[in-house]
Amino acid sequence: MLKVLFPKSSGDYESSRFGAELEFFARWLLAAGYLPAAAGRHVHRLKSILEATETLQCGQCVHEADLEEELALVSGALRDASTERAYRRFLKAEGRLEETPPRGPVEQLLLRYRGYLLDVRGLAPATIGQHLGTIEDFLSLSDGPSEDLSTLTSEHVENFIHTLSRRVLRQTLQHKVAHLRAFLRFCGDRGATARGLERIDTPRTYRGELPPRALNWEVIEKLLSSVARADYLGRRDHAILHLMAYYGLRPSEIAALTLDAVNWKRRTLRVEQRKTRSTLVLPLADQTFEILDSYIADGRPRDLVTNVLFPKVRSPVGPLTSWGICDIFSKRARESGLPLEGVSSYALRHSFAMRMLGRGVGIKTIGDLLGHHSLESTCVYLRIETDMLRTVALPVPGIAGL
Repeated sequence: MLKVLFPKSSGDYESSRFGAELEFFARWLLAAGYLPAAAGRHVHRLKSILEATETLQCGQCVHEADLEEELALVSGALRDASTERAYRRFLKAEGRLEETPPRGPVEQLLLRYRGYLLDVRGLAPATIGQHLGTIEDFLSLSDGPSEDLSTLTSEHVENFIHTLSRRVLRQTLQHKVAHLRAFLRFCGDRGATARGLERIDTPRTYRGELPPRALNWEVIEKLLSSVARADYLGRRDHAILHLMAYYGLRPSEIAALTLDAVNWKRRTLRVEQRKTRSTLVLPLADQTFEILDSYIADGRPRDLVTNVLFPKVRSPVGPLTSWGICDIFSKRARESGLPLEGVSSYALRHSFAMRMLGRGVGIKTIGDLLGHHSLESTCVYLRIETDMLRTVALPVPGIAGL
């Protein structure tokens, strides 16, 4: 593989004392979805890093702490954080990276709690990360003990919630409290903390208490027009925002689209709706067809080996996540100069629903397009259609003699 990545200078890599290591690393990079150019850069940087170390040996297992200590001795000019992260992932995938065991009792407890969330509760890795993120914030913001949780008190819990309530919305605080309650119950059952600390009042939230936030359609058109389409990123981001605005797709539905989802002959788009677990086939308008055609023909790199319609730019190649789609909206909204501060990507979806409602499309049809389970979820848009509500308002009764 080194001869493929470095046809003219492969001998320099093969003759290195880490030649076999670089060969295996190059193969792993390409198999993991890295483009050849990115894989070549990582191999080149790793060669310089490894040759500057003293104790690392080719093909051997390495302790995580020893690896960190050895890399710390390498000149900063030779080090590259992205290459080092890729090399750690390579060692871990090969079963050659011995992770540092937790040192203190709190670290050991968090490790057991991670296993509990995974094995007993069956949570997804992303959800586990959210739980552990809340716990890490609690341990750092509560002013409580960091090494021995046995002295943790309800006052520490109250201080944390009070501090957190100033930073997040009530809806977010509700999830944070649920994370903390589960952790404290886990600790109490195992004697790590006093019992009863999990009895925390949950902030009250009510379904439909806030109407959906929709944008004026002129603002959406200005946002789309502000995205420069001179390069791949611009064409990709413009196509993503267009599908969200004109078809009301969720970020997760955009991220799941593949090249096979576009039927170029019939001019349709197949969408796998995430919540209803149903398939929706949407007709592509001429404008949308041209945008996708331009993106595929002139924007999407031809050397990609993935079938994902909207892949990541950075290696390894793979689909964008729903969070990545939201970040794209935030970035483009910020660059547009429009008054969109604090507006989320779901505003495009809400604007789509309001546009359909204003054109006389039925609530049931809008709900089917949006992938709602019930009409109750769709009828919330009636609350902000003030023009329609005025038509059904009853006259104010008069007072006799006035």
